[in-house]
Amino acid sequence: MNKQILKQPSTLPASSRWLVLAIVSVALLLIVVDMTVLYAALPRLTADLAASASAKLWIVNIYALIVSGLLLGMGTLGDRLGHKSLFIAGLIVFGIASLCAAYSPTSAMLIASRALLAVGAAMMMPATLSIIRLAFADENERAVAIGIWASVAFGGAALGPVVGGLLLEYFWWGSVFLINVPIVLLALPIALAYIPKGKANKTRPWDLIGSLQIMAGLVGVTYALKEAGKRDPAWGIAFLVLLLGLFFLAMFARRQQHSAHPMIDFSLFKNTIFSSSVAAAVVAAAALLGMELVLTQRLQLVLDMTPLQAGVFILPLSLAAFVAGPLTGRVLPRLGSAFVLSLSLLISALGMGAYLFLHDAAVWTQVICLLVLGVGIGAAMTAASGTIMQSAPVDRAGMAASVEEVSYELGSVFGVTLMGSILSLAYAGTLSLPGDMNLPAIVWDSLDEALIVGHDLAPAAAQIVGDAAKASFDVAFTAVIATATFLLLLTSGIVWWSNKKSEHVSMLAESHSTS
Repeated sequence: MNKQILKQPSTLPASSRWLVLAIVSVALLLIVVDMTVLYAALPRLTADLAASASAKLWIVNIYALIVSGLLLGMGTLGDRLGHKSLFIAGLIVFGIASLCAAYSPTSAMLIASRALLAVGAAMMMPATLSIIRLAFADENERAVAIGIWASVAFGGAALGPVVGGLLLEYFWWGSVFLINVPIVLLALPIALAYIPKGKANKTRPWDLIGSLQIMAGLVGVTYALKEAGKRDPAWGIAFLVLLLGLFFLAMFARRQQHSAHPMIDFSLFKNTIFSSSVAAAVVAAAALLGMELVLTQRLQLVLDMTPLQAGVFILPLSLAAFVAGPLTGRVLPRLGSAFVLSLSLLISALGMGAYLFLHDAAVWTQVICLLVLGVGIGAAMTAASGTIMQSAPVDRAGMAASVEEVSYELGSVFGVTLMGSILSLAYAGTLSLPGDMNLPAIVWDSLDEALIVGHDLAPAAAQIVGDAAKASFDVAFTAVIATATFLLLLTSGIVWWSNKKSEHVSMLAESHSTS
């Protein structure tokens, strides 16, 4: 890393630097809230649009899929055109797509609108971290700024269900998208006035083909996982699509290795700390998003909470992540990335594991579990983000930001897909109903569809279906939380072990060089 670059004083006054941070944080908040705001709206949206279980997962997942596919290309495009220009353009696209999503008449239209939202988000996300990297030249200031960024990223994801619940208490489900429009209109003139233009690197090409390759690969792998998670999967189709997805990912990797201007510099992954940070970001995102997906549904469909009550219930997780991010940014330079990463993942696992056993305990006990989980997740993401961003020179800030955010988006896709598939398999596998009731097959697809079917049954039959479906959902819920706990524990151990091994190798190399 170029220490001279890190120690250069910023060309922006202190007040302007923190105002720039506030602007990009608001934009980031819009992006990450949009990823989880639908969790609170899913039950109502499913009923209004008659969305199938498959369509419901695509409505949630298409956003993160498109973002992760385009992020790398958008990061390098920002290096080429200037991050301010791409950020402004992304704000405009995001605002237009929000209008389209709010008034979508069908689930197919909503999926398409969410895809357009993702394009705007992919344009903005690398720019947020890149602008912070360029605005904060001092290493300590940058660590605090990235800590605030990380707390917004993961606290905002946890805040999504609260925002969704509050809006759904008084408005229709489309309001969760419409709220973006006035915020975009307010942010645009401020961004134009205060964000520094930065220096564009016109010699850096934009690899559209590579972006499409990785997006096709991710869509293929995700579709295969979704198909495998169905009650009666088409294994032939799943296997074929999986092969196609892996083929496109392999083509992408080969293209990057032979490119003079790669979107990902794979040599960075030889650095153990860097690789550990990427792994931590993926797993932390997967655990958080997967857990929120099933928890918000359980609170509403099993415990009969309103969307607002469900959102407020999860609020401690969000608040803890908000607080942990900046605090971790302050201590990270002193404690070191490896130690903070391993410890924060372990704390996250303890919080998640505690909730696994205490999710039916008193409310205050559940709140403590969520607080511990939020602290661990917020700290893990701050440590991961800071380490990744410090690993690239200033002219590759877009690439580094893209790698960090792709890690988050891939974790989100992985979490929603894996946890959603586990939820579906465990629910369908444990749901037992009398054969003489002649119920439609969708009862075994998801709890909300079972409850919709129950509305058309006699009260006694509806009670039988509802009770059995809720009991099966609870079994599936515990399976998801147990999986998330295991992943966090495993990653914490791997990060600790790999960095200890790296330190040992470095010490041996140093002793050989001095002898």
